Amino acid sequence: MKGRWLWIVIAANLVALVGLAFWLPHLMISPGPLIPGHATLTTDCYACHAPLRGASTERCIACHTVADIGLRTTKGQPITVAQAVRATPMKMSFHQELTEQDCMACHSDHAGPKLTQRDRRPFSHALLRVATRERCASCHAAPTDDRHRKLNPAMGCVTCHTAEGWKPAHFDHAALTKVELNRCESCHKPPGDSLHRPIKGNCAQCHSTQAWEPATFEHDKLFVLDRDHNASCETCHKNPADYRQYTCYGCHEHTIANVRQEHEEEGIRNFDNCVKCHRSADEEPRGEDGGDRKDGERD
Repeated sequence: MKGRWLWIVIAANLVALVGLAFWLPHLMISPGPLIPGHATLTTDCYACHAPLRGASTERCIACHTVADIGLRTTKGQPITVAQAVRATPMKMSFHQELTEQDCMACHSDHAGPKLTQRDRRPFSHALLRVATRERCASCHAAPTDDRHRKLNPAMGCVTCHTAEGWKPAHFDHAALTKVELNRCESCHKPPGDSLHRPIKGNCAQCHSTQAWEPATFEHDKLFVLDRDHNASCETCHKNPADYRQYTCYGCHEHTIANVRQEHEEEGIRNFDNCVKCHRSADEEPRGEDGGDRKDGERD
């Protein structure tokens, strides 16, 4: 008899608890207080939740029209830029660009203990339409540091960054403006070795933006710096910004008048590009392919 009454009491308590859970859910099963924006719904759980099914997107968009999120309040009042800035650094509206409507995927309006919150995936750029993912400035403020100010806006953030994270980033020189692309020293410290010290600017004469090494510079292919020609760069290259230009008239008998006379005696009229024939300190001139010139050969 006692066992029967015990089961009756247990059953009555369970019925009472279930009834209270439906009648006063905010007191019986709430995981915590609501966010300030939904504080007025504290005692109205069924505004967002369906019995035994939880919250649903349909109930969210009954108040929060997707087209108005970030632009108007649920009462239809426009949201000013000042209000949006105080709330978040992001631009006011981006929900309109989502590929699917699943509010609970990112939001939980109860600020309760972590263990009582449902698992939520963090915001992912994969939720945005493809075209929107490439317009970073529609949500993010552009960086204002010196490095980013030099970039070509037309290249876009995705040239260096990915939607998975701002860092790590893969810098691509192609993102620089044409002016900055030729000013390597604005970002890089000039090399201090004896070869580079005399060179001023225009690193692209020898190096590429893909990598510092390998470099294309190989002086012996143009002129062998042997014997008396092992001189400083400035001896032949008067313009340090463009080492493709050179002159041979900076030493001993090399004057325009003497060179002209000597070459015209040999019937050579084109002698402006010395290394076309002279590839070293050898007395005998060589052709463009490095071979000895044949008798009677003239430019």
